[in-house]
Amino acid sequence: MLVRDGMSRVVLTVGPDHTLRAAAALMAARRVGAAVVIDPDSPGPGILTERDLLLSIGAGQDPDTERVCDHLTSDIVFAAPDWSLEEAAAAMVKGSFRHLIVTDRGEIAGILSVRDIVRVWTDDGSICDVPESAKFGAAA
Repeated sequence: MLVRDGMSRVVLTVGPDHTLRAAAALMAARRVGAAVVIDPDSPGPGILTERDLLLSIGAGQDPDTERVCDHLTSDIVFAAPDWSLEEAAAAMVKGSFRHLIVTDRGEIAGILSVRDIVRVWTDDGSICDVPESAKFGAAA
């Protein structure tokens, strides 16, 4: 299976001047864990993740005044649509992150999350059935 098989083609984008609260509200409404940050004054996109939001809130910063540009990750690993999901998963583990921006010919083609990889691997039968005892709410 390839990255193109699992990536989300619709990508949430925010601007660098959005507040963290506004970005978090958009992420929550779309039920995504990351937003691509597009800044016309920067050479490439950045990414804002749930982890970035948690670090800011945990540090006592005000999400109504903190700006996305001060919390995004700009040193990004990009994936290609023709990477295998194994390559993408390995890049995520090596870099300690859970999202990859997918680019095709220099344009953003989508975003891939760990959840997307698990969904594809689960749907295509790459893993075994989850035992009843491991399911949420099951008695141990």
